[in-house]
Amino acid sequence: MKNNLFESLIGLLVILVAIIFFYYAYNSSGQKNNSNAYEINASFTQVSGLVTGADVRLSGIKIGSVTEQKLDAEIYDAIVTMQIDNDIKIPSDSSAKISSEGLLGGYFIMIEPGGSETMLQVGETIELTQGSIDLIGLLGNAVFGSMQ
Repeated sequence: MKNNLFESLIGLLVILVAIIFFYYAYNSSGQKNNSNAYEINASFTQVSGLVTGADVRLSGIKIGSVTEQKLDAEIYDAIVTMQIDNDIKIPSDSSAKISSEGLLGGYFIMIEPGGSETMLQVGETIELTQGSIDLIGLLGNAVFGSMQ
């Protein structure tokens, strides 16, 4: 009888730890809606390696995150939606590019601010973009391209 009670308590403890873990993971993932942020979009020709939840940075500082990626069926570009902190206002002539943290690092969006006096509003799109660069493809071309 004592064995069954002990096993039941251990099972309850494992379930409680799992619930706490999932709660923490959900709250720290950045996937939930942030009421202190606004959404903007950017259209890229190539977003290989960029994932939902990736950082959006300005001058190397995280100012938001990628919330959605979808394909524009008419022009076949990738439309990336980002949430930006309300405290950060981005000029309308800014540019966005997908950058890598290094050879083995992840990808993020780097915003380079423009000089316009007007700022991007909720739902507007950054027009000047540069997609991700396929480092493995470039390396393959450099190594095997010279053999032809």
